[in-house]
Amino acid sequence: MRFRIGLGFLVLLSLCFTVKSQCSKSCGLALAKYFVQSGYNLTLISQLMETNEEIIVNYNKGTVPNTDSVLAGTKINIPFKCECVNGKFLGHMFKYDVISGDTYKKVAQTYYANLTTVEAMTWFNSYAPTNIPTNAKLNVSVNCSCGNTAVSKDYGLFITYPLQPGDTLASIAQAEQLNQTLLQRYNPGVNFSQGSGFVYIPGKDENGSYRSLKSSPGLAGVAIAGIIVAVIAGVLILGGGAYGYYRKNKVDAKLLLAASDDQSSQHGLSLGFIPDKPEEANGAGRGPTGISVDKSVEFSYEELSRATDNFSLANKIGQGGFGAVYYAELRGEKAAIKKMDMQASKEFLAELNVLTRVHHLNLVRLIGYCVEGSLFLVYEYIENGNLSQHLRGSGRDPLPWSNRVQIALDSARGLEYIHEHTVPVYIHRDIKSANILIDKNFHAKVADFGLTKLTEVGSTSLPTRLVGTFGYMPPEYAQYGEVSPKVDVYAFGVVIYELISAKEAVVRADSSGSESRGLVGLFEEVLNQPDPKEDLRKLVDPGLGDNYPLDSVRKMAQLAKACTHENKDLRPSMRSIVVALMTLSSSTEDWDVGSFYENQALVNLMSGR
Repeated sequence: MRFRIGLGFLVLLSLCFTVKSQCSKSCGLALAKYFVQSGYNLTLISQLMETNEEIIVNYNKGTVPNTDSVLAGTKINIPFKCECVNGKFLGHMFKYDVISGDTYKKVAQTYYANLTTVEAMTWFNSYAPTNIPTNAKLNVSVNCSCGNTAVSKDYGLFITYPLQPGDTLASIAQAEQLNQTLLQRYNPGVNFSQGSGFVYIPGKDENGSYRSLKSSPGLAGVAIAGIIVAVIAGVLILGGGAYGYYRKNKVDAKLLLAASDDQSSQHGLSLGFIPDKPEEANGAGRGPTGISVDKSVEFSYEELSRATDNFSLANKIGQGGFGAVYYAELRGEKAAIKKMDMQASKEFLAELNVLTRVHHLNLVRLIGYCVEGSLFLVYEYIENGNLSQHLRGSGRDPLPWSNRVQIALDSARGLEYIHEHTVPVYIHRDIKSANILIDKNFHAKVADFGLTKLTEVGSTSLPTRLVGTFGYMPPEYAQYGEVSPKVDVYAFGVVIYELISAKEAVVRADSSGSESRGLVGLFEEVLNQPDPKEDLRKLVDPGLGDNYPLDSVRKMAQLAKACTHENKDLRPSMRSIVVALMTLSSSTEDWDVGSFYENQALVNLMSGR
């Protein structure tokens, strides 16, 4: 009994401090730091930001002398409504009227001065990036913050500040006359020198004064939960029920609490929000359509046992490195239950930590957990098995090429979310075809987060042990244990090669298995040829027959080659990969690689040069 209470205490900490994306209130007002470009005037800017010139002048006394004058190159504060959008996140949804030649990139980066992103534009609008009709009305989401009582009650008005190349924590603190430590606490884990993304910093009102924080709108529940947990923790520890286990696992508890700050809930989930319903995103559904942040349910052992016929072999549907997986029907919902030994508590806590904080259509959804005798994680049931089974399992029809491209895109979106839109970021560390699940509509979800490393941006810490699967590990990780998001990028490149060839990551040269060769080397040998087309055909899954566009296969292979570059700095980000796959998915006829990638080495690779 004592052991159960002790682990339950850790689980309770994890769940009560779970990052919340839902909000119930708003603070009503926020500021946007807008970089004025050459040729822009206050009339244009006020139209874009849905305000008027006089109000902009009032918030920029000394910087903008009057409504007829604003200097190019200056950064001005523009007030906007900070609302609870669709009950999901703090921000405002601006409306933009498309003119000829507009793209998501142009709207996000030029007109809205990087206050939003291309990915957010794509998610919140139903138009394909290559087919945005003139005179359409686009949704432009700009996130905001209402403050954080855990940091300071002296600041209640915040600026959404897009980071630019050359920005540093010191330069922003000096320009805004604020303390560096204060800014970092409001943006935990954020590298102010990263040159993109945005941070929240305290701002002054039209009178030139800082507003105090009267309350913590929409996030009070998290603070209350923290107080309740502290009281419960005190009772449990004083009672002796959890003390021994708590001390033994204090590193895990610290990990679980690392991102529990109120501000993390605003900053970490805001960029990756996707509307729950297609109609919330300007019409018809396309790609990801929802993030739901549901509380994880605590199940009893008896309930799980009944649902699996006492964990019978007939209900067993899989076996992983840390436990067996069973099919069940729980409370009217189909589920997959992973049963783990108590010795796997570190992996259990890691997966619980990630999946109670991170929610995305292309990540497997955690329903609940149980800590009784063994460790149990309850997931949504994905009907169609995993990608490895579809590529190499017997008795299945070969996946059509269009499905393979879609699976790659879905998987990339899931990884891009944990790499780009959570604070701190997460690195999966075990991406492989067996950990990509396929639903009944042949869309993909990334699964198995037991090895996930929670990493702050800019962290140089190395793992204490090497984890993952041979054949998917990049050289810098296999040799030196160096961890970065590019570990997942490399493994994703191997998965693309699997999608093309249906071969395993390590190819056996003969039936005895005495000789083997990595799939990466096999493809690179072909792709490095002046004209790889004929030999590339030989690597394509024979199950496809001739039912595939060779040009599309070549582009996918070149993308995989870029992902598996020996130099991690020359690998693309998952964000770039998503954009490339979206374009390939929507049109294989005109794939302008150069417009999506700044890295010239990547452009050359994708172009086949």
